[in-house]
Amino acid sequence: MVNPRAWFAEAIATYALVFFGPLSVILAVVAFGDGLTIESILMIALGHGAVIALMVYAFGHVSGAHINPAVTIPMMITKKISVADGIGYIIFQVIGAIIATLSLVAILPEIGKPVLWGGHGGPSELLNHSIMSGFVVEIILTFFLVLVIFMTAVHKKAPKSIAGASIGGIVFLLHIVGVPLTGAGLNPARSFAPAIVTGDVGLLEINWLYWVAPIIGGIIAGVIMNYVFINKDEAEAKSGSRSNSVSKSKSDLTKYEKKYLARLEKQKKADNIDE
Repeated sequence: MVNPRAWFAEAIATYALVFFGPLSVILAVVAFGDGLTIESILMIALGHGAVIALMVYAFGHVSGAHINPAVTIPMMITKKISVADGIGYIIFQVIGAIIATLSLVAILPEIGKPVLWGGHGGPSELLNHSIMSGFVVEIILTFFLVLVIFMTAVHKKAPKSIAGASIGGIVFLLHIVGVPLTGAGLNPARSFAPAIVTGDVGLLEINWLYWVAPIIGGIIAGVIMNYVFINKDEAEAKSGSRSNSVSKSKSDLTKYEKKYLARLEKQKKADNIDE
């Protein structure tokens, strides 16, 4: 059974990411200039990490706060959500992202244009503009993003109070190292929206990288975390629960037997007195 309320939550959360994340890029350029300074990288990383953390706390209990097709697809593969819900999530994530970019274009038509409202233009000079290097970087970055999500938000033994901070923290870290290399795509919806809204040929031509690589990295992480760690721990927890249940049942049966035997003994003594 599908859950449209969760789809709407995904749209809102993704809107927040694709509004405040690129907004931090735009304002970083205004404040610190075109070059990638330490200050601008920190501002961009904080903008993306903070909004993700807050959206996880706001909507984690409603939809799981995937906010990212590269998270939703591994969740579908590992059967954490249904295929129908997963498709709904992705559609609404993309819709939320596009509306967010349209909002930025309307609000900041001039100062947003130089950075194409936060668009991702491919591997940087630090990677010699190598598509293969950028592809591998995006796989690795998204692998660790999805790793943290599965081990904090999905794993039943993890305290849920840390999920938002942990996921926001890894997003912050990945942007610190990823922005100078590929722009830190990590999220196909986040990269797709500026490309499709601006219609920029360069963004559209390279956009496949920001879909394929993050999805591959997410799937690898999700499958490994689920089948190596999560399922094993959950199976052990269920086994322990069953053992405790059996032990409790045996203990209750022993107590019942003792009470029954005591009643029989008491009745026998009463019969002897009557005689």
